[in-house]
Amino acid sequence: MSKPVICIGAALVDELFHATDKIIPASTSDATVTKTAGGVSRNIAHQLALLGVPVQLISVFGNDSDGDWLKQVCTSAGVKLDADITIQGLTGKYTGILNVDGSLFTAFLTNAAVHLITPEHLEWNRSLLETASYILADANVNVETIEWLLNFSKKTGIPFIIEPVSVPPASKLAGIDLNGLYLLTPNEDELPVICHEAMSSTKKQVDELLERGVKNIWLHNGIHGSTIIAKEKTTYLHASLVDVLDCTGAGDGSLSGFLLGKYLGKDDSDCLKIAHTLASEILQVNGAIATHLTQDKLLELVPKYFPE
Repeated sequence: MSKPVICIGAALVDELFHATDKIIPASTSDATVTKTAGGVSRNIAHQLALLGVPVQLISVFGNDSDGDWLKQVCTSAGVKLDADITIQGLTGKYTGILNVDGSLFTAFLTNAAVHLITPEHLEWNRSLLETASYILADANVNVETIEWLLNFSKKTGIPFIIEPVSVPPASKLAGIDLNGLYLLTPNEDELPVICHEAMSSTKKQVDELLERGVKNIWLHNGIHGSTIIAKEKTTYLHASLVDVLDCTGAGDGSLSGFLLGKYLGKDDSDCLKIAHTLASEILQVNGAIATHLTQDKLLELVPKYFPE
């Protein structure tokens, strides 16, 4: 059996309020609402499982009906939960307010409880972690947990990936020794807060992270595409223009596509094409997961978005 990707971080219920007209601050706006399974690490794990990649999710669930539902969604998709944590209390929730065009207006995160994913919990599950092909953590987890995973990665040689999530959690990475980190995936808003010289140019910020020992920086620039930057090479790919229905989970999807590419032994250029194709598909559906895609269907779509 192939080694799993192990995803560590948030599992949430996503409630998305999609405005049907322009949002007026401090006033009432009409909207439609959807409930889907979410959380950055959970989304990535779910999408990878649907694409045929073996995956384990280490996350926190409440002992309420939402927690039971989230676990069922995960296991039905093929995500294994051998090291999950169940608490006495409410399951975490992400409440997103979306503009008419599907872009994010604002969002709220409650009861995520990812602080319970401690180094002690990971040490208890070390034998599981040692089976991983890649380990991914979202930046919602504790600094101490991230540092433990970095040290574990250096000792075992298992590549470790950090997804910054958003500006507030990304800012904690500024004070961490990132030497040996395989991949960091910031967007143009998250990059400055990870760096010590936040007011400098993008190039200087990327150079700082390379000097701090990050092996690869995957910089996301929205409609302008994305770039994987290492000391020895740079790989860029433009974004495809699509009609956006819902922006939720597109970044998570791109990382899922990248990991699928690595699972299949692809180089960075082909991994980016798979990543961007999957993100484009997610932008055109409600929710954070492209449930309509199998691995074969996704790979068949790559030439449509990126013809040779």
